[in-house]
Amino acid sequence: MSTQHPVRSSDSRDADPRLQIAELTVRFGGLTALDAVSFEVGAGETVALIGPNGAGKTTVFNSVCGLVKPSAGRVTIDGVPAPASPTGLIRHGVARTLQGLGLFGGMSVLENVLVPLAAPGRSGRAAGPGRAGADAVTTATETLRDLGLDAEAQRPVDSLPYPERKRVALARALVTQPTLLLLDEPAGGLGAGDIADLSAIVRRVAASGCSVLLVEHHMDFVMALADRIAVLDFGRVIACGTPGEVQADPRVEEAYLGVEVAS
Repeated sequence: MSTQHPVRSSDSRDADPRLQIAELTVRFGGLTALDAVSFEVGAGETVALIGPNGAGKTTVFNSVCGLVKPSAGRVTIDGVPAPASPTGLIRHGVARTLQGLGLFGGMSVLENVLVPLAAPGRSGRAAGPGRAGADAVTTATETLRDLGLDAEAQRPVDSLPYPERKRVALARALVTQPTLLLLDEPAGGLGAGDIADLSAIVRRVAASGCSVLLVEHHMDFVMALADRIAVLDFGRVIACGTPGEVQADPRVEEAYLGVEVAS
């Protein structure tokens, strides 16, 4: 499967990281979901956000995308506040996949990938290939070809096997040529061969200047792919560093295995 995919060229401004999360705190009533979380993702860098279930990983993603309003702290992209609307995020170069795929089952593969291009900001169904414009259809078709899905373009998306539907969801994110790609458990439910293909795609995207922030439970995938890893536990960052540094940190072992560690 080809891993070629065009992405927006980086503006290569060294002053600002692509994504910066600073002292981010989110409270839901009396529950503190995130407690002064801080980390950043540089241009072309792949950062993994890991932690036990309920640690706050999805809340971080939702805060970046404007779905959750922080109680304190800030989220900036290329040095400016993160947009709070889907169209604003697309224009700012941000794309996200969902843990539950979020595909439109009654539509074809091509129509699903056209959604961000054909009807940005609209609710409901996309305009469809016939009304999306030739440039959008060409871009979507090339994206499907890059992910080995061009032969499936006209098939109903819900007729595909699960690994291929995962690739359709990834194609829908990549079609906007993002500079910041958020991946929510991209390796979930995939076999070894599909995970290897996914790793190659993510590496190619990062090498082209697109920054990647991923949430993932598949640790072999994370350790082989991430430049840096941030570990959340009970809404707080307990470790941040290279895969080797994080793997050797006793606080991470405690969070995952419940092993008591001296302060």
